[in-house]
Amino acid sequence: MNTAVYENYLNILKAELVPALGCTEPIAIAYAAAKARQVLGCFPEHMEMHCSGNIIKNVKGVTVPNSGGLKGIDVAAILGVIGGNADKALEVLEGITADHIEQAKELAEDHMCDCFLVEDVANLYIVAKVMAKGHWAEVTIVDTHTNITKIVKDDEIIYENSEEIKKREENIDRSLLTVKDILNFANQVKIEDIEEVIGRQVKMNSIIAQEGLDNNYGAQIGKTLMHTRGKGVSTRAAARAAAGSDARMGGCSLPVVINSGSGNQGLTVSLPVIAFAQEWEVSKEKMYRSLVVSNLISIHQKKYIGSLSAYCGAVSAACGAGAGITYMYGGTYEQVSLTIINTLGNIGGIVCDGAKSSCAAKIASSVDAAIMAFNLSIRNKSFLPGEGIIKDDVEETIKSMGYIGRVGMKMTDTEILNIMIDRVDVNKEC
Repeated sequence: MNTAVYENYLNILKAELVPALGCTEPIAIAYAAAKARQVLGCFPEHMEMHCSGNIIKNVKGVTVPNSGGLKGIDVAAILGVIGGNADKALEVLEGITADHIEQAKELAEDHMCDCFLVEDVANLYIVAKVMAKGHWAEVTIVDTHTNITKIVKDDEIIYENSEEIKKREENIDRSLLTVKDILNFANQVKIEDIEEVIGRQVKMNSIIAQEGLDNNYGAQIGKTLMHTRGKGVSTRAAARAAAGSDARMGGCSLPVVINSGSGNQGLTVSLPVIAFAQEWEVSKEKMYRSLVVSNLISIHQKKYIGSLSAYCGAVSAACGAGAGITYMYGGTYEQVSLTIINTLGNIGGIVCDGAKSSCAAKIASSVDAAIMAFNLSIRNKSFLPGEGIIKDDVEETIKSMGYIGRVGMKMTDTEILNIMIDRVDVNKEC
């Protein structure tokens, strides 16, 4: 592998695998609000949040981290201005206290924050506007959860840069990702080059998975699987990933190392691979290389789908985990490709109806499908080209699924949001 591609793949991992505290959409709202307050220079008397449909969808039903069980765009925004630290980005709510939570409850009841749907904008779009004493400040985030594209105070543009992502990622080119090169990179990467980023993912995501198994979060999907399906490695792989999501969606304050902008996807690409590594007693080096495969395969798929859509990211993440497990088992390029094809041919297209407790169940189902795909692939069994969306090779199949997620499910995304915010009378339509 040439040096430029090697460095590119390494930079992708470093950019993608970063810690986040809780669900990334309410965190992005809190971050925008905290930054707006910082610019305003005083505590706001009133505030407005203007958000895209996908942001509303992913915040409506999820517990805001460190909020004591509270939910909602207004709660996330108010906590951001009360106790948020904008300098901590995705860990903006790390310092929230019980007093902050009580104050947030009171301000939410007093309707301090108004929330508005903005249409015909990027899928990830947030504008936080705060007002006090005749002054105002506004912060805009677009495309990624911490990408501030514009800051305005009292009609004066303090900062504007719609090209920030491109400049920040000038050494990153996701278009160079291919399954074959990902496997080559995993084989060749120096462990010292990935020790920090992969080691952090193993540590943080394992801790929150155990938290989910030890305590009662959400629908307790992880705990239920462990209690009802035995303790075999396949069960542990699905249960630990689900338990991490149980905790995260339930407002657990522990950080998660994300993938493709999502904590749930970060849990799903990593915890099943870790479970199989422990079962098979492989070396730390082999586990790390397998996690490189799982993370990059997931990112490879998401580059076609996009960060937020009607396509459930648990599918692409579990597909990555299945590929990582196949690689760890000693599978060939062809067998890793079959694992990807078998997963997408089975569960591709599970809908995303927002971040919430049922995400843990979707993760468990996706991991189960990926493990079945692995078991098929090592026996060289697979769905065939021409069957549904399956194409002649793995790259074309990934592109086909990406097209469905980004283009084919666009209207589905709109109608899911319409149902969630009661803009459609399903009784009349049905």
